[in-house]
Amino acid sequence: MNLLAKVPTALFALTLVSPLTLSLAVYAQNGFGPIDPTPPTGITVDQIVQKFGEREAEFKQARENYTFTQSVKVDTIDDDTGKVDGEYQQVTDITFNDAGRREEHVVFAPQNTLERVMMTPADFDEIEHRLPFILTTDDLPAYDVKYVGQEKVDDLDTYVFDAGPKYIEKNKHYFQGRVWVDQRDLQIVLINGKTVPQDTRPGHEDLQPPFTTYYEQVDGKYWFPTYTKAEGVLHFAAQNGALSEDVHMRSVVRYTDYKQFRATSRIIYNGQDITNDKPPAGQNQTQSQGQKIASPPAGRSQ
Repeated sequence: MNLLAKVPTALFALTLVSPLTLSLAVYAQNGFGPIDPTPPTGITVDQIVQKFGEREAEFKQARENYTFTQSVKVDTIDDDTGKVDGEYQQVTDITFNDAGRREEHVVFAPQNTLERVMMTPADFDEIEHRLPFILTTDDLPAYDVKYVGQEKVDDLDTYVFDAGPKYIEKNKHYFQGRVWVDQRDLQIVLINGKTVPQDTRPGHEDLQPPFTTYYEQVDGKYWFPTYTKAEGVLHFAAQNGALSEDVHMRSVVRYTDYKQFRATSRIIYNGQDITNDKPPAGQNQTQSQGQKIASPPAGRSQ
């Protein structure tokens, strides 16, 4: 996550020291089978990439029509005691107003107790746009996507890919890491990686630790992000006479309670709402108004 040191007397550079391979080793012990590098049968790798790009485009559009709750918690951890010594929390409801426009309502925001680091606007952009990573048909030309193999993840058969940017455009950020695609639905169900590029210039630091995002199936057809965890030790280098400091950071983002936003139909007859009555034959007039919420079925648990 993009974190900026809050130190009144000096500027510090951030360097991530938590390698991606360590997190993957942990996951291998929790529902991950061995990777089979054998090429897929009955379909080419290029066809898989093309199809999951199309499915991701559908997912991107569909998620814009869902309400959900986003919970963010960022902790600093004292490695000597293993205890949290600072915390930021915020819970936001993503909803629609009566006109069908998307809105965000903060419903829980206790006092911020972070002292060694400070949240910035870039952190919230990271949470909104890069942690729930998607790779649509429009995104694919900017990425180098390499087939790794097939792997069993819990009860899912997946294709595994490594993805990273082919080039870096100024003022843009990209995902770099590993992507798991469900073989049946051809949608991303898990990612593990980091945001690139990372700015290490003293006084202009813009670094985030590696993160993992899990997805669950909603309404039996879309794999939406539901849980992200990022963790790493940030090293603040000594400058201007100040001592160096390592800060252990851990952040968790949860996306819960997905519900689809739909317009309902009201039946108007002679100026009266008779939706629940039987109007005379041939006299119906419909007017689209309001919303209809459909509760999603239980998704893949983590």
